[in-house]
Amino acid sequence: QVQLVESGGGLVQAGGSLSLSCAASGRTLSSYVMGWFRQAPGKERTFLGSINWNDDITYYADSLNERFTISRDNAKSTMYLQMNSLKPEDTAVYYCAARVRSRLIWTYWGQGTQVTVSS
Repeated sequence: QVQLVESGGGLVQAGGSLSLSCAASGRTLSSYVMGWFRQAPGKERTFLGSINWNDDITYYADSLNERFTISRDNAKSTMYLQMNSLKPEDTAVYYCAARVRSRLIWTYWGQGTQVTVSS
């Protein structure tokens, strides 16, 4: 089992920045991929990006236009999502997730953290 806890959400003005954290525990993460998702009210949960824990390779959804950056701190078993130039449409609940690298199903999920961007 992998336990994931997000933090860092809140209220920010449009154009501002926010950094989210996802602390992982329970297992060694070297064989895992960790990712960020978000779900806006009335919409489906969408993939934002991911990072391979063992080689630090990242993938991003095309729609982000390089505004978001995913990183990790291996010593803290924590993944980060740095969000810049935030827009009101970025308002959503942000989730982190983890999956075994050899599998496509995201098995473990955090509880989510609310990000609200005011105009």
